[in-house]
Amino acid sequence: MSAVAIDIRGVNLSYGPTHVLKDIDLSIRPGELFAFLGPSGCGKTTLLRLIAGFAQAQTGQVLLDGQDVAGLSPWKRDVGMVFQSYALWPHMTVAQNVAFGLEERRKPRAEIAAKVAQALELVGLSAYAQRRPAQLSGGQQQRVALARTIAIEPKVLLLDEPLSNLDARMRVSVRRDLRELQQRLGLTTIFVTHDQEEANTICDRIAVMEAGVIRQVGTPMELYERPANLFVASFLGSANILDGGAGVAVPAGQRLVFRPQHASLAPAAGAAMSGPVSHREFLGATVRYGVRIGDHEILVDAPFQSGAELRAIGETVGVALPPERMLYLPA
Repeated sequence: MSAVAIDIRGVNLSYGPTHVLKDIDLSIRPGELFAFLGPSGCGKTTLLRLIAGFAQAQTGQVLLDGQDVAGLSPWKRDVGMVFQSYALWPHMTVAQNVAFGLEERRKPRAEIAAKVAQALELVGLSAYAQRRPAQLSGGQQQRVALARTIAIEPKVLLLDEPLSNLDARMRVSVRRDLRELQQRLGLTTIFVTHDQEEANTICDRIAVMEAGVIRQVGTPMELYERPANLFVASFLGSANILDGGAGVAVPAGQRLVFRPQHASLAPAAGAAMSGPVSHREFLGATVRYGVRIGDHEILVDAPFQSGAELRAIGETVGVALPPERMLYLPA
């Protein structure tokens, strides 16, 4: 499988009066594991379906490896899509499910057998070839769906919330397997999710979407450390967002943004920001304090040290924030 680039240029898509995708311009590099991240209804799955050929835009181009595929049907685009429901045939064995796409393409029987065996080996399910989906765990079913897609050797792999049906522990394991497999194949892959942790842990870059618009594209660290706007800052992790009513000066029309771990607790005397501790949460490596300052509750993450005395609820504390950690964004 050879990695291809994906370019989306000037795409607008509407369903009746509802403008679902708005002026989408995006370039995905060959071999990237790229995420569309955003809340429900932001257009991320519609954008994925557009690339797959299951949706058609009113304007714009979708280019796979430089070829405009906007007018091509899904089965002519040479992309593979793993759906949220996995869509496995319950009456078929694992091997038969994986072979399905190859049989639809009228491949020779010997080639089908070889590709099925190779795909099952890649996902670690060679020993499960004769089982049926009902005899598998959720994680194993997800890997069967992935093997079925890989077997047809697509140019691009599209994953629509593929881990959402798994429990929290299984999601961690499967997403690591998914990342390892994607790197081994070098396959350009797009991953749709509303879960920022999933996107942050396995993806090279992320497009954060809101209301049909791409708000920012970057690596997980770039988006977290340098959000371009308040939506990205608040959607990716916890963020304190102040308008100047908490003892700090904020320019008109802007907001002060900082992460809980960028602030620290300090003596209340002489602190620019101070107030009572409103709550605390033990998070293992850190203790998260809420400090009530005016109309705001500021979150501060303090490293946990065994035996150290915790701040009491109601205790007045100061909040220190290094100037280099002060980020100002348009309101």
